Amino acid sequence: MRPFEGIKILDLTHVLAGPFATYQLALLGADVIKIEPPGEPDQTRNIGADKALNALGMGTFYLAQASNKRSITLDLKTKPGREILKKLVVRSDVLVENYRPGALAALGLGADAMMALNPRLIYASMSAFGQDGPRASQTGYDMNIQASSGIMAMTGTETVNPLMLGPSAVDYASGTTGALALVSALFQRERTGRGQRIDLAMIDVAIILMGSHLASYLRNGALPKPRGNRHEMATNGGYATKDGYLVMGASNLRQHRRVWTLLGRLEFIKPTMQERRDNREPEAKALAEILLTRTAAEWEDLFQANHVPAARVRTLAEAVGDPQLTTRNIVHRYDKTPSVPGAFGVPVAAFKFAHGGPQVDAPPPTMGEHTEAVLAELGYGKAEIDGFRSTGVI
Repeated sequence: MRPFEGIKILDLTHVLAGPFATYQLALLGADVIKIEPPGEPDQTRNIGADKALNALGMGTFYLAQASNKRSITLDLKTKPGREILKKLVVRSDVLVENYRPGALAALGLGADAMMALNPRLIYASMSAFGQDGPRASQTGYDMNIQASSGIMAMTGTETVNPLMLGPSAVDYASGTTGALALVSALFQRERTGRGQRIDLAMIDVAIILMGSHLASYLRNGALPKPRGNRHEMATNGGYATKDGYLVMGASNLRQHRRVWTLLGRLEFIKPTMQERRDNREPEAKALAEILLTRTAAEWEDLFQANHVPAARVRTLAEAVGDPQLTTRNIVHRYDKTPSVPGAFGVPVAAFKFAHGGPQVDAPPPTMGEHTEAVLAELGYGKAEIDGFRSTGVI
């Protein structure tokens, strides 16, 4: 039995952070119902590298976080649509939304109203800047939060900055944080019997991602600078090799000593972190010359065999092809599904359980694929459902 079997989640989120949060619980057994306005699909359905899938409303950005979910369409701007949502709320454990703050409350679907219907409900709102404060009404995606938080200002090099991070890291970190908040609230409810109101802001998540830099700044006003692949100590950072790029992570004093012992340059071994910082430039110059004498793979093998963190820079294709990934079961591959022509793969969770862990059970649904089934569960008959469809409620 997985941790959240029997838990019902209403997913009124779109794009990346919200859907990723609910996806984590869906992998762990929750019944997640994704709700989209008819005619207004989640934009990720039309985003990805495969244009044909985008045209089908099954873009790869959507596929990556939609397995195990059920999909219904519902126009919450209509009275019948709101009544249907309320019926779902009464029998659900969690509602997650990432509309503009105040938008659902204006429709009578805010946290207070929904928790009055179901006092055990966990109502989670995910937004760019939170539900209160002077910027609460502002909206933003990952790139905007990177810009607002200070992440972008510290990313890049001295001459090329600011830069965005490659992946939408704040989105996925917000989704992971959202999942943690949801499971924490569910655990708390087991003890108290009470529902919970969750207010998650992407800007807060971005600040937390810079925790060590934040502490330094709050202590002495030190602002992090963009320094590319350079670290304050030479044996941490990136270097060119005979055929590619190597990133070293010889951070502690033991690893630092191992590097210079392996390379036969004992004069660079320093007994303290500060002396390593002070001696950075001579060490870096020596490393840059020495590492050009072998390939990145040869250096990676040598350093790793001697317990020195080091890795050659791989493409995504090389990383996915690494046999290590096969042992981790991080990818679920579909040979074929009714809604997606051809094979494809999706990420699973970034951890394993000894038993009852995360797994993919069902393929990503087409938009509204389960509308009739879910409405039937609520007691609506075929004539009523047909009427909802003809009037644009679903």
